[in-house]
Amino acid sequence: MTAKVTRADADIGQIVRKQAKVTVPPKSPQSPGRDRHKAVTINNSNNTMNHVNDHGERDKLQDVEMDIDQKKEENKEGGDDANMMQMNGDIQGNGATNQEDAEMEEDECRSEATFRYTVENISKLKETALSPPCMVRNLPWKIMCQPRPGSERHNQKTMGFFLQCNAESDSVSWSCNASATLKLIHQTNEAESHTKKIQHLFYSKENDWGYSNFIVWNELLDSNRGFVADDKIILEVHVKADAPHGVSWDSKKHTGFVGLKNQGATCYMNSLLQTLFFTNKLRKAVYLMPTESDDSDKSVPLALQRVFYELQFSDKPVGTKKLTKSFGWETLDTFMQHDVQELCRVLLENMESKMKATVVENTIPRLFEGKTLSYIRCKHIDYCSSKEEAFYDIQLNLKGKKNVYESFQDYIKVESLDGENKYDAGEHGLQEAEKGVSFLSFPPVLHLHLLRFMYDPMADAYVKINDRFEFPERLNLDKFLNPKEKKEKTPASYILHAVLVHSGDNHGGHYVVYIAPRGDSKVKTGQNWCKFDDDVVSRCTKQEAVDNNFGGHDEEVAVKHCTNAYMLVYIRESCLNDVLCEVTEADIPQTLIERLAEERRLEAQKRKERTEAHLYMTIQVVSNDNFYGHQGNDLFDPDRVNYRTFKVKKSCSISEFLDIIAENMKYPLQQMRVWPIQSRQNQTVRPTFLDLDTYGHKTVQETADSESPWTVWVETLSPESGLQELPVFDKDNDVLIFVKLYDPKTASISFCGHMYVPISAKVSELMPDLCRRAGFPINTPLTLFEEVKPNMVELIDDVNLPLEKTLEELMDGDIIVFQRDDPEVHQYELPTAKDYFKDLYYRVEVIFCDKLNPSDPGFSLDLSMRMNYDQMANAVAQYLHTDPYLLQFFKPQSYREGPGNAIRCTFEGNLKDLLLYSKPKQPRKLYYQQLNIRINELENKKQFKCTWVNSKLKEEKELVLYPNKNGRVSDLLEEAKKQVTLSEDGSGKLRLLEVISYKIYSIQREETLLDLLSSQGSTKSYRIEEIPLDEVNLSSNETLIPVAHFQKEVFSTFGVPFLLKIKQNEPFSAVKERVQKKLDIPDKEFEKYKFAVVVMGRVEHISDEDQNIRVDLDIFKPHAIQGANMQARPWLGLDHVNKTPKRTRYNYLEKAIKIHN
Repeated sequence: MTAKVTRADADIGQIVRKQAKVTVPPKSPQSPGRDRHKAVTINNSNNTMNHVNDHGERDKLQDVEMDIDQKKEENKEGGDDANMMQMNGDIQGNGATNQEDAEMEEDECRSEATFRYTVENISKLKETALSPPCMVRNLPWKIMCQPRPGSERHNQKTMGFFLQCNAESDSVSWSCNASATLKLIHQTNEAESHTKKIQHLFYSKENDWGYSNFIVWNELLDSNRGFVADDKIILEVHVKADAPHGVSWDSKKHTGFVGLKNQGATCYMNSLLQTLFFTNKLRKAVYLMPTESDDSDKSVPLALQRVFYELQFSDKPVGTKKLTKSFGWETLDTFMQHDVQELCRVLLENMESKMKATVVENTIPRLFEGKTLSYIRCKHIDYCSSKEEAFYDIQLNLKGKKNVYESFQDYIKVESLDGENKYDAGEHGLQEAEKGVSFLSFPPVLHLHLLRFMYDPMADAYVKINDRFEFPERLNLDKFLNPKEKKEKTPASYILHAVLVHSGDNHGGHYVVYIAPRGDSKVKTGQNWCKFDDDVVSRCTKQEAVDNNFGGHDEEVAVKHCTNAYMLVYIRESCLNDVLCEVTEADIPQTLIERLAEERRLEAQKRKERTEAHLYMTIQVVSNDNFYGHQGNDLFDPDRVNYRTFKVKKSCSISEFLDIIAENMKYPLQQMRVWPIQSRQNQTVRPTFLDLDTYGHKTVQETADSESPWTVWVETLSPESGLQELPVFDKDNDVLIFVKLYDPKTASISFCGHMYVPISAKVSELMPDLCRRAGFPINTPLTLFEEVKPNMVELIDDVNLPLEKTLEELMDGDIIVFQRDDPEVHQYELPTAKDYFKDLYYRVEVIFCDKLNPSDPGFSLDLSMRMNYDQMANAVAQYLHTDPYLLQFFKPQSYREGPGNAIRCTFEGNLKDLLLYSKPKQPRKLYYQQLNIRINELENKKQFKCTWVNSKLKEEKELVLYPNKNGRVSDLLEEAKKQVTLSEDGSGKLRLLEVISYKIYSIQREETLLDLLSSQGSTKSYRIEEIPLDEVNLSSNETLIPVAHFQKEVFSTFGVPFLLKIKQNEPFSAVKERVQKKLDIPDKEFEKYKFAVVVMGRVEHISDEDQNIRVDLDIFKPHAIQGANMQARPWLGLDHVNKTPKRTRYNYLEKAIKIHN
């Protein structure tokens, strides 16, 4: 064992082409590929391979999924010499014919090759020597040889022999899994050559692999060993490589098919989708599903049609994000490894339901449905119970089985029901019987799921079974059909179509699928198999697809021990041509083709827009239509207004932009004028004048001062004006004024347009026009205000002064608010516009969410920050149509989402105080819950949560009780009686138990104050139950003891504990009978129960053999704890298996697969 050769070691060597010779034998048959996610060690002749990854699987490379489209430019490999190309060991120029070019290209993508490197002057070799490249899988492979000085572990000088891959590439995203034989040629008898094997996942940081101590230097140079001749050695490598990932591997060109991109951990889904895609009859049916009116985001059939269409016609790997989105999955779901068998069932069920009432109804059952007969047949009487059932897949047990046939034999094995396990045959009583399953029919497409994941009771976990399990290419199942039933029309003879392979363990791993796309056409030649590994597709041999995936420990098979078949797909020979029928574009509805083409066009357009986004800026246009109905400050609410948006080139001039707007809004240029919306220092946004003489030729980016989005108001000529063009605006002498009407009766604002006014004009001159706009008589007295900024609306006292002296800092965009001068105006809540805007200033949008519904989006109300509790409660109650006193409110938590402390109904502050801790720029939120009792009564009560357990020890429901704060346990029990149903033959009395860690800690006395009860601690709870009649009055020689369940360890308690009455000196067998009756447990199961007395964690088991044991009440009396002011109470323990459902084999973070749409 020696140290690994680093890239630096390789770089110091030189390639002396005059001294090197590379020979490449003719292309050999393709060999098995390897799972790119695993690296294994292969030892040969007891030699230890160096550079082996001591950490086993590489976490950092597990499921490395590269988006080839995004990485294409980055991943162009440097191994293909532009001027010199290598073929069969010779260096040729570019003068080859087209046929030769094609042959050379095919040769470079081959899966394996043998090449040699002659190292001359070996005795004088001081530095690393590299061979010329040999192209395999379109990557350059080189032999690397170097002298290695002695080390602490190997004090002799040695020769290092390595295989290097793609070392000159700058890309960091590529990877290629390969196995190789490294051979030092014996120059007189090649059979005596020195050979070692490697297998490795080559990638940028580990691009060479081999042996630092391939051979001792002295042995190498020893002429008697035969490795050196004329001071030369010959090194040979035979390399077999998988198709690489992260480089420009053209799957379509090499195989005719394309792969699927991995979204993170969707290899299991990709393998299944490829399998379903190559079930051609299913693909044809999917195309025919009606999806014309389906939602593109939520339709599973449409998403599946899209994936199948792109797999059939695309030249690049196909994405599945739209498909998983249609499933209703979130991003996290795509990063969770799931089970391919589970997804297969869920997806087929979903497709079957969507196909109902369509032209392809029943396609799924016709393809995948077989039938079984489950039966129980009595041995001694003529009685049989049977049930016919349909199946879409068969789960085969493989533990202890050699092959598929043995698993099928196990599947139909007959089980005898006798002894204590006799069958209840109704009127015939208990009978000895046989129980089993027989097959009535097998489907055209047979899915076999191999149960490689089994529960290990010793480890209390699911483990993967990697045992060898063989499956044939041709499978005949005739002998497993029920001979008494009607025979099928054709033999149950099947051809292997697909092998889904899993690498890894029960915690995760990687899936690939091997498929024979064209079925039986080339099965005998072994050239019909392809390996689908996410986005990479490559041809492979039958050995790689079938033999190498049996599993087991065969050292000669160069695959990982944990890589094996997980699911098999067989096609019935008689149905082969039908199932694998040709699917052409003519089989696809034209409407679907056009829809998918339009989707691609829009996506291409969006990609182009994203690419060119830096050349454009956004301009938001508002018009007078956006101002009508606005009830707030300024002219519109920037956060809510519905802008008309334009994407304009930054280099576009203002004049060109005006042409665009004129065309879009269908207005002549002379009837419109653009006013940029400007943010003023006083927190307002108002239009400002744009001088076209100055800015008309300037770009929009320059005019907007690089502001994006840039907001403008487009003034248009009113059709009612009778004019042909907008009036001229004199920027020096005119001012743009907007006017609003305030109505105190409705406390509302109405927008009344705008006007050009000379700055010297008196305010009184505007009044007739204002009356006309408001629909008032011309001489109606008016009160005018200037809207300066939020919470600042000033009364215009003297209307006889010119505007420039009346309005503060007169500017374009100033707003005048007017109202009728009504002497009775003060009868209204907000009599003047000034009052209205002041109230508006304190108005805030508050979202109220239901405290009891965590997913409640809530409803919003506009409330004044100056409201008190009663005003707020009335507003919410009015919205909810309830009594304000039947509502309770809660503040939000300051550190996370969710309700915090309750707000008392006597709260004396205002709404502003309640929203004090709201996060900036976040919706202001309060929580509420509707009550059954009035809030003022509730606040004098104590909320108490507990569980109600019925007489059969079943936890029925959680109780939320409201006894008085100063009440006692008796009050709590009276409240509970109002919510529970008592048994007819019960005592009618209740008791409160304190339960800690599934053990009864105490019975609370009825006179105990509720304030003394604490529910703190995650393991403590309270429980209310009805006292059984026989436990109401206990005699002096009787007592109640707590009983709890545990498994092996007394700290592993579980289930529902209970109280049991025992009597002094009674036989313990009587106690056991009462326990069995109370728990309603069958005799056979109860025999497995063990009993123990537990005190302070010490366990004393009660012997089952001694039938004379009698109850001693002293044992169950509380035990004083030395040095502590408390007592430990013994309890009776029931030691038995916890049958609570265990966690599945999947990671605890995983959820069951669901397709939500």
